[in-house]
Amino acid sequence: MNLYAIVLGLIVLTLLAVSLGRVSKVKTKADYLVAGRSLPAIVLIFTLLSSWIGSGSLLAGAENAYKHGFPALWQAAGGWAGLLIIYFIAPRARKFAQFTIPDLLEARYNQTARVLGVIAVLFAYTAITSYQFIGGGDILHLIFPSVSARHGQEIIAAFVIVFTAIAGMSSVAYMDLAIGVLATVTLIVALPILAHIAGGWPTIVASLPATHFQVFGDFSGTRALELFLPTCLLMLGNQSMYQKFFSAKSEKDATRAVVGWFIGILILETVIVALAVVGSSLFPSGEVSENPREILAFTALHALPHFLGAIMVGAIFAKVISTANNFLFSPATNLINDVYVRYVKPEASNSNILLVSRFLVVLLGCWALYQSLGTRSVLEKALYAYTVYSAALTPVILAAFFWRRATAAAAVSSIAAGTVVTVFWNSPFIHTHLPEVLASRDAILPALLASLLCLALVSLVTAPPTEEQLQPFTEG
Repeated sequence: MNLYAIVLGLIVLTLLAVSLGRVSKVKTKADYLVAGRSLPAIVLIFTLLSSWIGSGSLLAGAENAYKHGFPALWQAAGGWAGLLIIYFIAPRARKFAQFTIPDLLEARYNQTARVLGVIAVLFAYTAITSYQFIGGGDILHLIFPSVSARHGQEIIAAFVIVFTAIAGMSSVAYMDLAIGVLATVTLIVALPILAHIAGGWPTIVASLPATHFQVFGDFSGTRALELFLPTCLLMLGNQSMYQKFFSAKSEKDATRAVVGWFIGILILETVIVALAVVGSSLFPSGEVSENPREILAFTALHALPHFLGAIMVGAIFAKVISTANNFLFSPATNLINDVYVRYVKPEASNSNILLVSRFLVVLLGCWALYQSLGTRSVLEKALYAYTVYSAALTPVILAAFFWRRATAAAAVSSIAAGTVVTVFWNSPFIHTHLPEVLASRDAILPALLASLLCLALVSLVTAPPTEEQLQPFTEG
């Protein structure tokens, strides 16, 4: 266990050094929020990759794969499909060159859309941050059994808050570069070694249900869609992604980054699911079967040679930290850019903005930690967070770029409908007044339907937007 502790300690010190090394370069709001719009394609690729593949893939996706096998890739496939569309959005987003998604919403729609957008981001992104804390806490508990999972969450939260607050986007992006390289190489190297330890693929296939290796497996078509849609729509509207595009050196760098990102997540998401399938063959029962979200770290600890196992656990730990940094930083930029500077203190100096930004990172980090302490299923929390964002924001973001007829009133009603349906879908009212066959489903389909209906119908009965509103979104 000393080896694992040394690896984690080195990772933490390296991340801290990267953060401190970027502090001197952060002097303005643009430096803190979008890294001075200076990120080259290679840095963008790995910061996008690191922000996307966190506990949602390493815990929730792996848990799904442990239970159901390769059909769990329906969740990852949503991200792959989303990136095919994002290729055409990335250069437009960089040309728009603002700071946050609510900036975009106000420019294309109105101030109310901006405020509702902030609310939706806060709900979704603090929820995503919360289960990164859970993932990090699980890893600390596995390595140091005397540290409870809850105390582990608190320790991880402290790390993430400090790292994120220090240097903002500049810190996040360059930490992601180091983490992305480490995790990508380690997970790819570990897969064939673990498969060999498990007896090879014929043995693995023979030891697991046939459904683990089918397209749908034991999922219904509806269940596959419930996994695919939230991930796809989160990808398409992901504020953290747009902030990275806003941070790019140029439109060409943003476009190149999407190509590299697509290749990266296609490989890594498949490798993660394959690792969990191998883990389910090696450890079909026992401790990990009761808490399958830990399968990757558990397999690294108990099946791999010690040095490689320590590196793999360290890589997973670093990816969790990286994703938490990204999804904690993103809503903090909303509060500083879309609330504080926009409404509270428009004349704020750069030094004042940086101070308040760091305070908000701490505040939101504490809220995310509070949420993590009451979460039982990372998969359920992930799908909830994805659905809030997918139903509330993705339709109006895509309409901003691709549908000239979308109006401000329609955007406001769409964001409100998607948020309300998602947040209240699991309430007693829904279970009392709807048939169980509907009430027991995930919120994505009803929330998305409500959002799209509001967007389409209200747009058609209200006055179209002006050419001034459309101009930044229709060129290039």
